[in-house]
Formats: sequence, structure tokens, C-alpha cells
Amino acid sequence: MKIVINGYSARQGGGQTYLVNLLSHLPATDVSLIEVFAPARLKLPDHPKIKRMHANWPTENPLMRAAWERLVLPRYLKQTGADVLFCPGGLVGTKAPKGCKVVTMFRNMTPFDPIAMKAVPVGLQWVRLHMLRRLMLTSMRGADLTIFISEYARKVIEKLARIPNPLTIPHGVSEVFRLGDSPLPRPSAAGDLPYLLYVSKLDNYKHHHEVVRAYAMLPAHLRDAHRLILVGEAEGEQAQQLHALIRELGVGGYVRVLGAVPYNDLPGYYQNATANIFASSCENCPNIMLEALASGRPLLASEVEPMPEFGGRHIGYFSPFDPSSIEIAMRKVLEDSSTAKSWAAGAWQQGNLYSWAKTAHDTWRAIINLKHRAV
Repeated sequence: MKIVINGYSARQGGGQTYLVNLLSHLPATDVSLIEVFAPARLKLPDHPKIKRMHANWPTENPLMRAAWERLVLPRYLKQTGADVLFCPGGLVGTKAPKGCKVVTMFRNMTPFDPIAMKAVPVGLQWVRLHMLRRLMLTSMRGADLTIFISEYARKVIEKLARIPNPLTIPHGVSEVFRLGDSPLPRPSAAGDLPYLLYVSKLDNYKHHHEVVRAYAMLPAHLRDAHRLILVGEAEGEQAQQLHALIRELGVGGYVRVLGAVPYNDLPGYYQNATANIFASSCENCPNIMLEALASGRPLLASEVEPMPEFGGRHIGYFSPFDPSSIEIAMRKVLEDSSTAKSWAAGAWQQGNLYSWAKTAHDTWRAIINLKHRAV
């Protein structure tokens, strides 16, 4: 069985992490060759069944990439006898030849979240998201298999369109995030004091402002004993607004905005935190939350779906829209050692449910099973 993967949309962390982990856990049988079209900077696993392909086309440009997908890739699939075209980015711009099955994924929740869309100012990004919504629905309607990464997302889409062959397969979590016998060394940038940690890039639906306001509401003795560390891309106007809020609330000496840190350092940040925080209100499969769960530290998470789907019943939840709700959760974990212990155990238990080996196994099995379906 020959599979062609159009991975040119994997230009950032999440998409690249998915592809690398999927290709790192290949089936022993059934698949003879996997040809991968992907950005040149993405390092693929070294395996005899994996062959990196080059389009010889300016695919860095989205419009030119779309032209390649529509005009060139179909001919290539036909000429080389591909059995499956897999488009993990969520958009299928290729009409596959007869006998070639099409697999896609649903990854981007933002165009389908009314609250997140309301926060996007009318402009180029707003138009792009509305176009993405329409194109993704079209891709899923026409695919032979659509992989959803949460039950929540699947329910949202199935209310809008009939999806011929839907299947839910959550993402996994890398073993480096899983707590071993003892925590990894504490990163020096975390400082010497205990800390609450929130890992996420700045965005409106990530609710950094509400988290900072909640921390500022804590009693002084708790803030003196625990810093708030924010890790993730923090640039531009949103970063300026966040720093202005920190100054306004008088917590400049307590809140540390570290920005992006090396990916390999993240497990150490998670595993040494007094508690991890995940305050997003718009997710499909929250990868950062899975990493925090695997760290075995108490987790305070948004009560908005799909976070409870992944976090289970034994971690702390709050409303990401309400700083007072976040502050209550923070106080519970900082003031009550039995609650902290219970939430840590709940996070560890849930984190053990997710692995890239399982995700890859279920994904390859679903793709392989397509050949048994009528052409």
C-alpha cells in the first residue's frame, strides 16, 4: 500500500510534531511506501518506508501551493499509483484519481468558535478564517476518512455537515513530558521560588489577562511565596498590552513573561511547577494540556469543552472568562495540600491515557482499512 502525505501545511510546532510522531510509529505490515511532501526544514524520521518528496514548485506561497495541489498533485497520484492521499492539515485541494482514497483531519477550531471569531477584528484575518471554515467543511464532506482529534470537535462539525466516515483519534503526548521517578532539573530561568506556570502563546482566547488578574487577586502572602510564570510566544501589540496590565496591577515583580523557550526545556518547567494552568476557551485537542497532564503536577484548567473531555473529573476547573473563578482555583491548590495532591494524581492518571504510539497505531489502522472499502 502506497500512501502520499501532503504535509506542506505543517509549518509550525503542532503540525510538525504530529507528522514526526506519526512517522516515528509505522505499521510493521500493509504499508510499503510513504511519500511525504513537507517543508524542507522539517526533519523526518529515517526509515526505509519513508521517502521525502520535493514538489519543484514554490509551495512556500499559499496561492502557488494551492495551484500545485489542484494541477500537479492529481497527475502525480495517478502516475505513481498512490492508494491514499493523506492531508493532515485539514484542507484537501486535490481531486484524487479513481482508486486513490482521501484522508483529512479537522485541526483548527477557531473558525467554528463564535466567541473566538467575535474577538477577531474585521480584516484580512477575519476573511481568511471565514474562507477556512468553508474550505474545511468542503474537504471533510468529500473525504473518504476524516480524523477528528476530540469528540467535542466532531459533534460541532457533525451539526453542520454530513461527514461520510468520521473517526475520533486524539493526539498523543511525547514521553519526555511524562513524570518519571523524580522531576527533571528545574530550568534556571524559572528562578528559585515556587511558581504557577501557564504555557501558551498570547492570543485573545488564551485568556492571559484573566490569569494575571486572578493572580493579582491572591492574598499577598501567596504571591510572595509563588511567582506566576508565563511561557510562550509573546510579541507585538498583545504582548505590550499584557505588560501594561502587569504594571497596572502592580505585580511586575511577581509575574515573569519568559516568551518562547526551547521545546526541550518545557518538561522541566511543567514538572517543577507548583501547579500548571491552561486557560484557553477555544481548542480542538489541547496539546499543551496533555503535556501538563503528563507532568504529574496539579492542573488548573478551563471548564470550556473540550478541556474536561481530556482532563477528566479529578483536576481543578475554572471559568476562563472570570478572574475570580481562576483565583479560587489558584487558592485551592496553594492553600490545601490534600487538594493539590488529589489534582496531581488526577492529572497523572489522565496523562497516561495519551501516547503517540497509540495515536499512530489507530491512525495507520484506520488508513489501512480504507483499502477494504469499495472503491
